[in-house]
Amino acid sequence: MLWNKTWDDWEALLAMRGEKSSPRLAYLDGTVEIMSPSRDHEVIKSCIGCLLEAYCFARGIGFSPVGGWLQEDKALEAGAEPDECYVFEPGSRNKPRPDLVTEVIWTSGGIDKLEIYRRYGIGEAWFWEDNQISIFVLTAGGYQRAPRSQVLTELDIDLLAGFACVQPVSDAVQQYRKALGH
Repeated sequence: MLWNKTWDDWEALLAMRGEKSSPRLAYLDGTVEIMSPSRDHEVIKSCIGCLLEAYCFARGIGFSPVGGWLQEDKALEAGAEPDECYVFEPGSRNKPRPDLVTEVIWTSGGIDKLEIYRRYGIGEAWFWEDNQISIFVLTAGGYQRAPRSQVLTELDIDLLAGFACVQPVSDAVQQYRKALGH
């Protein structure tokens, strides 16, 4: 973590990193978080994405994965790169923000990503930690933990989370598709 950094410092760090996906950076009110995700982190992040996509394909839900789409705005004093994010039809190509972001929590004590996503008005955030996925839905009062997704209303999040650590990922997706009846 770096403290007491200006927006110009944040932009300089992004410029130094360039188009690479690592390290991942987040900025909130003068604090910068720098993360180099581990292999295990990246495998779980990708597996969750593959499972979410398998669910959408099985249910005929239109979506576009947009990876770690950088959200940044000087006026909001916040910036972050989610582990994964998605926009859902209709109009997915024209949306200024993702509908859903996912984060894999490997260590505690980082920047408050929910506060960053709140400032951007991102409707839903999923946080994987200790083999469970917690869903947070944006309301007028901020994010509230929810038992179900509001973006994917029929999704059984516990079922999906149960496959997030199955390796290889291809086995996880095949087993999940069978559990979904496909």
